[in-house]
Amino acid sequence: DDDDARARFFGGLSIFMFSMLGIVLANNLFMIFVFWELVGFSSYMLIAHYINSEEASAACKKAFIVNRVGDFGFLVGIVWAYWHFGTVNLVEMQSLVTTNPALIKAAIAFLLMCGFLGKSAQFPLHVWLPDAMAGPTPISALIHAATMVAAGIYFLCRVDFLFPEEVKTVILWLGAVMTAYAGFCALGQRDIKKILAYSTLSQLGYMAVAYGLGFPGLALFHLTCHAFFKALLFLGSGSVIHACHHEQDIFNMGGLIRRMPITSLTFAVGTMALSAVTFTSGYFSKDAIIEAAFLKDKAVYWVVYGAAFLTSIYMGRLFWIAFLGAPKTDKAAHAHESGPFMVAPLLMLAFLALVGGFVQYWPENLGEVFFAQYHAVHEQIAALGVEHNMLLAGVVAWAAGFLLTYFFYKPGAEVDRLEEGARPLYLLFKHKLWFDELYNAYVAKIQDRFASLLSFLDLALISGFIIRGSAGLVGLVGIFFRTLHVGSLHGYVYWFLAGLVLFCAFAFGML
Repeated sequence: DDDDARARFFGGLSIFMFSMLGIVLANNLFMIFVFWELVGFSSYMLIAHYINSEEASAACKKAFIVNRVGDFGFLVGIVWAYWHFGTVNLVEMQSLVTTNPALIKAAIAFLLMCGFLGKSAQFPLHVWLPDAMAGPTPISALIHAATMVAAGIYFLCRVDFLFPEEVKTVILWLGAVMTAYAGFCALGQRDIKKILAYSTLSQLGYMAVAYGLGFPGLALFHLTCHAFFKALLFLGSGSVIHACHHEQDIFNMGGLIRRMPITSLTFAVGTMALSAVTFTSGYFSKDAIIEAAFLKDKAVYWVVYGAAFLTSIYMGRLFWIAFLGAPKTDKAAHAHESGPFMVAPLLMLAFLALVGGFVQYWPENLGEVFFAQYHAVHEQIAALGVEHNMLLAGVVAWAAGFLLTYFFYKPGAEVDRLEEGARPLYLLFKHKLWFDELYNAYVAKIQDRFASLLSFLDLALISGFIIRGSAGLVGLVGIFFRTLHVGSLHGYVYWFLAGLVLFCAFAFGML
């Protein structure tokens, strides 16, 4: 891009980083909300970086509007919290929370949850994140994988004392549904960044499940590990897109492992970590959440376990088609390894994606403080004597998914077998279960009708009756008084004397 665009990019990025740090450091709900909105504004700027792209323009507006829907509930929750607690300071609220009625506490928590649903792109405010991939790939790696979407999870953990079990149960099931929904939608995507976007939705669902089960420590652990391997995958996809001359369709790639060995190897590491292959960072954090679900809620366990199987399927599909086989287009045939400035971050993130999960063991005191819930879950699993069964189940999930897609698609497949064999199902996944169409058909129309009603009231009541009516009334009064000015000096004297008599009567209490 030109210098102006580059300056705008880094300006928006600086505002975003400042805002994220503000969310982390703020000690009250009001300041969190201020920085929360700044994050939304800077994200809007960065998604719209390609200002001449209609797709980017539509995506930034969609992200901004959908987030404002959630933030409205968030703001109402903050106002209500101040009304009942008399403060929005988190420490003071925590000391007062037990004195408030449970119903009011649940209502405040539900409203605050709306902000989380918008920022972390959870159902039903999830529709903005896949479209946000229209922005630059580094923005997708930073904002829509590791920071902005994680702000909602961080906020939940920060105000955990406000959330009763009833609201946590809602979050639990919304997260569980999202893990599976996003996995199915990823199967219908051909755009490499869209596939990764749906994987982000799914992993955020896992974090919501961990929080809903009562394990915020596991949610933050997975948030950290997810930042490593998802940033790696997004930057790896950026390297691929750059090498393939801005091609993003995986069915127009193929054979990249021979032309881009470092990018391919690091992308494979990210794929394994996302799929929770044993001893990668994703294995430690994601399998701990699945084990926690096994302990607390068997129905949720089967949902998230099935979602783990789906993860290995759509990521295996991506890797076999894009990186193996023969090149399908000239763009892929002429691809080459990226330069050192693009490869170096991939290698560092690949290292963290491999070993990041081991941080729980070192140093020992850090593990005791931040990973107490992780160790508690494993101790309970061990007490039940099913630790080996859980390990085997995890291996089966990722191994079966990789093998299934390997034989179903073959390395470097040129056509989508799912589209050929089950087109209605493929279209359902491709169009995200028609949520965009549903929102456009009903929510947008209701909004348009409400806006039309407000426009009518504005024109008829405010502009018509109040503004034009008052102006007309003043005009009539002016016409009446103008008739009194006939140019007769005697008439003016009579009116003056009449007014003077009335004034004196009022002054001396005669009237």
